[in-house]
Amino acid sequence: MHIKIPGERIGVLVGPSGSVKKMLEERTGAGLDIDSETGAVSIGSSGDPLQAMRLMDVVRAIGRGFSPENALSLLEDEILMLDVMDLSKASSSKSGIDRIRGRIIGKNGRTRETMERLTDCKVSVYGKTVSLIGNPEHVKIARNAIEMLVDGVPHGTVYGYLEKKSQEIVRSELRGGF
Repeated sequence: MHIKIPGERIGVLVGPSGSVKKMLEERTGAGLDIDSETGAVSIGSSGDPLQAMRLMDVVRAIGRGFSPENALSLLEDEILMLDVMDLSKASSSKSGIDRIRGRIIGKNGRTRETMERLTDCKVSVYGKTVSLIGNPEHVKIARNAIEMLVDGVPHGTVYGYLEKKSQEIVRSELRGGF
């Protein structure tokens, strides 16, 4: 399996003295071959193909701006998923993408923080993408909120939506759902 990540994220994937790469290989039994020139990463599976696929998601998550600790949660909980949204479909200009990114992050990171707290998802805004790590139902809610922000819906309305969905999740979990 092959994946390409931005060159400036290679150092994060490798880690100090190769510590992140080594730990990922030990945890999954899969090998990582990283080309620091091109950003190409090859994942060689020696054992469980599912672990190799999960490792690919971890590598993609690191490439999309997540810390290794947040990306590792994809290995620790098999229910969690990575969802990557491409903002270049919403705007073709750099200034348009910057405006959308600003709406998603919010003043002093407030919007992103609120979204993470109410959906229990990790959110990374990196380059032309917004990425989410969380359980599928929560990711769906966070994705909807991001799409609302991209469409220009006022922040207050988006916060209201997130509050309502958060309460529904809590009620569902109390009833034994999820």
